[in-house]
Amino acid sequence: MTDRRRVAVVGGGVAGLSAAHALLTAAGGGDTEVVVLEAQPALGGKIRTSPFAGLDAVDEGPDAFLARIPWATQWARELGLGDQLVSPASSTAAVWWDGMHRIPEGLVLGLPTDLGKLARTRLLSWRGKLRAATEVLRPRTSIEPDSIGAFVRARFGDEVHERLVDPLVGSIYAADTDRFSLTAVPQLHDLAAAARSVLVAARSRPAPPSPATAGPVFYAPSGGMAQLVEAAGRAIGELEGTVRTGAPCTMLEADGARWRLDGESYDAVVLACPATQAARLVPEPAAAALLDSIEYADVIMVTIAVPAAEWPDRLRGMSGYLVPKPVQRLVTAVSFGSQKWPQWHRPDEVILRISLGRDGLPVMHLSDEQILDAAITETSQHLGLSLAPTATRITPWQRAFPQYRPHHHRMVADIEARLPATLALAGASYHGIGIPACIRSGQHAAEVLGQIAGPAVQ
Repeated sequence: MTDRRRVAVVGGGVAGLSAAHALLTAAGGGDTEVVVLEAQPALGGKIRTSPFAGLDAVDEGPDAFLARIPWATQWARELGLGDQLVSPASSTAAVWWDGMHRIPEGLVLGLPTDLGKLARTRLLSWRGKLRAATEVLRPRTSIEPDSIGAFVRARFGDEVHERLVDPLVGSIYAADTDRFSLTAVPQLHDLAAAARSVLVAARSRPAPPSPATAGPVFYAPSGGMAQLVEAAGRAIGELEGTVRTGAPCTMLEADGARWRLDGESYDAVVLACPATQAARLVPEPAAAALLDSIEYADVIMVTIAVPAAEWPDRLRGMSGYLVPKPVQRLVTAVSFGSQKWPQWHRPDEVILRISLGRDGLPVMHLSDEQILDAAITETSQHLGLSLAPTATRITPWQRAFPQYRPHHHRMVADIEARLPATLALAGASYHGIGIPACIRSGQHAAEVLGQIAGPAVQ
C-alpha cells in the first residue's frame, strides 16, 4: 500500500521537463512519483547543441529564449543557471528586399506604431507608406476572422504586411501569416483589439522602457540551449523523478479512475508531445481527430563557417536578416551567429545559421547537396558575396513548428474540454510556440493535475 500518486509525462522536451519539475517541486511533491518517457535517445525535443567549426557548443535548433517573458528566465534560475545566462552582443537586424534594409524602429512584430519612423525606411515604397498612413482614418476592422494577414492588410496595406509583419512573425513561427491566428500572437492581438485604430491604440500605451532599463530581450545559457535541458534532467533526478529515454509510448487506456500506459499504471498523465503523437494516444475519438488535424511546418537549419577575412565591414555589428515571402526561394532567414553571440566569436571565422522552409514552402524532399547549394547560393546573392564555407552542418527538423490556423485557441479549448481531468496536454501544439510558452504550458499542466485530489492506494 502507498499514498504516493503516480504521474507519467510523455515527452522529454522543455514542456515535459518543466511539467515533471513542477510536479516534483510543488507543495507535497514528495507524495508524487513522476516518470518522464521520451521516445528519442536524448532529452530536449527540438533543442540540440553540438560542436561545430572548433567551437564546443553551437545550437542546431533554437539558440535563445525571450528574457522579458518570465517563465524561461525564472526556470533557468531555479535550475541553477542564473549566472550562466548571456544575451546577444548585437540585435540589429535587417530585411532583404533587393538589398539590405535595417528593420525600422517603432514596430511591434512588424506592426507600425510610429509613422514618422516608418517614413524614414527605404524598405517600403512611398505608395506603401502613404497606404500605411491611412490606417488612422479607417473604420474598425473586425478581428473575428482571426487571421494576421487579413487584419494587417486591411489596416496597413500589402507592403507593410509582406515586408514587415510577415517576415518578422513568419520567422518566429515558420508561418504563412495569411493563414495564422491573430489571437495566437498576443502582442498583435492586443493592439488589434484595443481600439478602432492600431496607431491610436499605440499612442495610448505607456512608453516602453529604455534599453538601459528594460534589460536584455533574449537570454541563452553560455554553453548552449542544451544546458537548460541537462540542468532540468539533473534536477528531476535529484528530486527522485525517473527519466527514461528511448521509450516511445504506444497505448494509453483508461483503467477505472486511473490510466494504463503501455501496461504501466498511473493516476494521471501529461501528454507533452506533439499533437500528432498525442492523437495516437488519446482514447477519446473526437479529441484525437482534432489533435490529428493540427498542421506542422518543416524547416532545415544549415550552419556554415566562412573566413572572417572575406566578411565585409558593412555587415559587422548585425545579427542577421529576414527574407520576405514574395522574394523567397528556399532561404527564409539568416542569423550571423558569431556576431550575435559572444561565446561563438572566432577571430578567423564567421558562423552563419541559415533557415530554409516554412509553412507552404516544403524542403524535406531535397537532398543534402540541394539544401547546401540553395543555402550558400541564396545567401551569397543576398549578401553580395561568394561564400566559400570552411565547415557546414545540415539539421533537418521535421514537423518543427505547429501552425496555429485561425481560431486555433477555440479548437484547443474544445479538445481539452473532451479530456478527463487526469489527462493534461502541454507543449507547442497548444498554447504557444517558443521556449517560454512551452515551459509555462508544462507548469500549467502540473498545476491542473496538482488540483486533483486523491492519491493512489495501490
